[in-house]
Amino acid sequence: MIDQNSFKDPVLARGLIESIQALAPEHATLMEVCGTHTVAIARNGIRDLMPEGCRLASGPGCPVCVTSNHDIDAVIALARIPDVILTTFGDMTRVPGSTSSLLKEQADGRDVRIVYSPLDALTIAKENPDRPVVFVGVGFETTTPLVAMAIKRAAAMGLENFSVYAAHKNMPGALDVLMGDPDLKVDALILPGHVSTIIGVKPYQFLAEKYGIPGVVTGFEPLDVLQGIAMLMRQLHEGRAEIENAYARGVMPEGNPVALTAINDVFETCTATWRGLGPIEGSGYRIREQYAQFDALRRFEPEIEETREPRGCRCGDVLRGIMAPNECPLFRTVCSPENPVGPCMVSSEGSCAAYFRYY
Repeated sequence: MIDQNSFKDPVLARGLIESIQALAPEHATLMEVCGTHTVAIARNGIRDLMPEGCRLASGPGCPVCVTSNHDIDAVIALARIPDVILTTFGDMTRVPGSTSSLLKEQADGRDVRIVYSPLDALTIAKENPDRPVVFVGVGFETTTPLVAMAIKRAAAMGLENFSVYAAHKNMPGALDVLMGDPDLKVDALILPGHVSTIIGVKPYQFLAEKYGIPGVVTGFEPLDVLQGIAMLMRQLHEGRAEIENAYARGVMPEGNPVALTAINDVFETCTATWRGLGPIEGSGYRIREQYAQFDALRRFEPEIEETREPRGCRCGDVLRGIMAPNECPLFRTVCSPENPVGPCMVSSEGSCAAYFRYY
């Protein structure tokens, strides 16, 4: 059994910090692309431990944050359909769309319910056979298999009143676009632990081969993050660009074959629009024709309002890593967790929310 306290050992932490200081180049930008890493780095003060000239930048690691305004508007349009029960994870209810949010729609009488799993939505559909139940499928490869299994189970159960709005995304496609961005200067990547438990390590290999960018998959405890940074600093110090795994207790090189099979059975890749990054070919998942009856967008064809971006919000630039949250003019003045202008301040994994809470 793993002793969780070992991941917070101050002696080991001090040794890793010393290694980071000794190996760090004169200038370097390391980007984490996982919302849980963003929170772990902020909560444990790791950003303040970086050597002078080196910085940690947050990328598009929060699935709620990267969901486009058009997708939010589409979900709101579905919630407005008479008799629909719209089910979603809690963070999504507060994300502002062009003119409304699910929380506002709920206050106006729409039946919007927070669930903790797509299986909860299946239960609601079973208990309400005369009403359509829509689950909002948002997330990276970590949550996509769960939604895939829910759709397969709905098919097996004959739940004809259940459907999904699929806004799932995959991380490698976004990383490809980010590393090709001439405005973004990233020297190394802290790769996501949760996503990697599903897809493994191999899908990131192109980062080293195509862009010469080193990457390390790591976990979320303080020592996990420090070890990942130390390994990246060593690669930069030695002039290497490799994809390494510092999270072997959770991530296998080939990933989780059962979860990957579930995704491939139900979904196919498609172009998806990311907040801050725009449309990225092959970076999204749509429901295959075989399960088309469970695709809420095809089933209801809702009338979606014209998309408007929040005025003054720099969430897109924060997600691209070219701006820190506290550099946005709305940060702490107009935009706060109580009054979020953009999704980066809404989600518990959002960069702006982490900065607001810990800095």
